[in-house]
Amino acid sequence: MNKNYLIIGNPVEHSLSPKIHNFWFNKNNINATYEKETLSEDKLENLVKRIKEEDISGANITVPFKQKIIPFLDKLSDLAKKTQSVNTLYKKDDLVIGDNTDVYGFSQSILNHNINLKNKDALIIGAGGVVPSVITALEDLSIGKIYIKNRTKEKLLKLKETFINLNSLEWDQETDCNIVINATSLGLKPNDQINLNFDNLKNKIIFYDTIYNPPVTNFLKNAKDKGHVTINGKLMLLLQAQKAFEIWTGINPKIDEKFLNYLND
Repeated sequence: MNKNYLIIGNPVEHSLSPKIHNFWFNKNNINATYEKETLSEDKLENLVKRIKEEDISGANITVPFKQKIIPFLDKLSDLAKKTQSVNTLYKKDDLVIGDNTDVYGFSQSILNHNINLKNKDALIIGAGGVVPSVITALEDLSIGKIYIKNRTKEKLLKLKETFINLNSLEWDQETDCNIVINATSLGLKPNDQINLNFDNLKNKIIFYDTIYNPPVTNFLKNAKDKGHVTINGKLMLLLQAQKAFEIWTGINPKIDEKFLNYLND
């Protein structure tokens, strides 16, 4: 029997996830397909129903639904409960469960770059769906202080209910830190710019963009031009996908040279 998996979001056209998971299904001789589907918020409840009825075997959730899906789920993993953010759905014992593999994706991508953030300071730009996972991962990596800024205060206040040690900044405010993380969607479009004065930064630091397509956003380009270390979100994407694939199939797929070459074709 062929199994069906989805990534749902809005927008979702740019997603690499189908290419990733279909490669792994073929590589591991699993009779399954993975597709992308643009959904509106009023279809989230029906998505969960489709998983319960096994019309769909599992799904990944991306912006803007990582929190909005939660009320329709039967159960959350401990990590999804802690972050109040879900990016992976599956069915077990007739329950549709929400899990979070973004925390693993972010923290492991930092470790894979041999970066030590213990007692360092981080600045997060944005307060959207992936941010609770980034904060949790930073805490797991023994970060010192976490500063955060967002265009609207409402989301910041909600985040501070869950993560009481956050230090919020005004949108135009800056601070010295060791890593700056763009967790907004600013960068998906060619003309997107983040208001950050790179000349004010005293030291060479790490700029991490959770966006992976395009591979070099203006945020990363400007940082690289000033001599800073830059990382895009592609490795995080691959690692969170690896963990989701393992949840669905019990197989930990390889991220090897053949796989990476295929993705770059």
